[in-house]
Amino acid sequence: MTSEEAEEAVQQFGLSPRLRQRRFALLPLRGEGTAFTESQGRLPGDTTAPADLADLISSISTVGVLQPVLVEEVASREGRAPAMKLAAGERRLRACRWGAVHKPDNPHFAALPAVVCPGPLSDEERRIWQLVENLARENLRPGELAAALVLDRCAVLLGKLLANDHPVPADVYAIDDPIARFAAMERIRGSDRSCAAPWSEVLTRLGLQLTPRKARELVRAFAEMPRELAEEMDEAKISLHTRIRFIELRRGREGAAEGIWAAVKENGRTRLLGTALAHAHDRDLSAEEALASAEETHQHADEARAAKLRAQPADEYLTEEEAPPVDQTLVDAALNALRALVHAVSAGNRLHDHDASSLRLLTDHLADNSGSTP
Repeated sequence: MTSEEAEEAVQQFGLSPRLRQRRFALLPLRGEGTAFTESQGRLPGDTTAPADLADLISSISTVGVLQPVLVEEVASREGRAPAMKLAAGERRLRACRWGAVHKPDNPHFAALPAVVCPGPLSDEERRIWQLVENLARENLRPGELAAALVLDRCAVLLGKLLANDHPVPADVYAIDDPIARFAAMERIRGSDRSCAAPWSEVLTRLGLQLTPRKARELVRAFAEMPRELAEEMDEAKISLHTRIRFIELRRGREGAAEGIWAAVKENGRTRLLGTALAHAHDRDLSAEEALASAEETHQHADEARAAKLRAQPADEYLTEEEAPPVDQTLVDAALNALRALVHAVSAGNRLHDHDASSLRLLTDHLADNSGSTP
């Protein structure tokens, strides 16, 4: 690649020459060369093992740090080594510091894996770097992803506005809400098409395998939903498809949509949300009627699955004396799988409502036809 092609790639993907010079390094956890970060008030201290870090410490002690932290290398006074300023990964840093003090014999706490970039980085460069790391997370929730996408679209738009002599006041770029910030910048752009920030450009710059249509849907759901409500749906793992149903109903019947959400959230039956919203929209039902209809629909579906799981009618089963024993290999495999499933659920992993229902149906059927109690 020629220098001109390299520079073109830098501009296309929004990466500065400094970001392209980043390197991998193992940083010490104590003494000169360790990464530093300003306390954000969330954790009690560097040498304390707060409950919030217990799982992370346990994971690192077993498999190590799977994702390096991001560190900015800042030049120090003459004769001193550069300082390492943390850009992203505070929880990993603090967990490793605790391990270095309390578990010094564990090799996973001997050093901190880091991607180091020569500084000083601008606020924009630092934000892009952090954003790309966040977008790499597999568990990024719809609300978080939508906010990140809008923020990067703001960055694309800001660069074009400045390059085309459209001054952007500092208070505009400092707006916290991503949607409000983008709207303010769009007002500055006006009708200047040369400054547009299309989704195709934003997604290419981030290297995301996401279509512009999906990006628009994510942002539309995020923009039309109150932030507190979006966060609640993130916590409940509500899908994008169901969120779109919610905002469609909310446009014309806000009370019904929010009543359905409040009810399913209160009784822990969030799996009914999508069906209830669809019934309320299609049949013009009240929140109570839509929930009752969704409950009936799910009950019928469970009964249908139960019927399919039954191998044969009970009266056709052989007597206990006539029936051959179940292959022990099959029994052992089933028990091992169940033990692994119980361990995963006990560790805090969530079982999908549909799978949980199927498991209950199967265990009930097994108990009914094996002569044992559940």
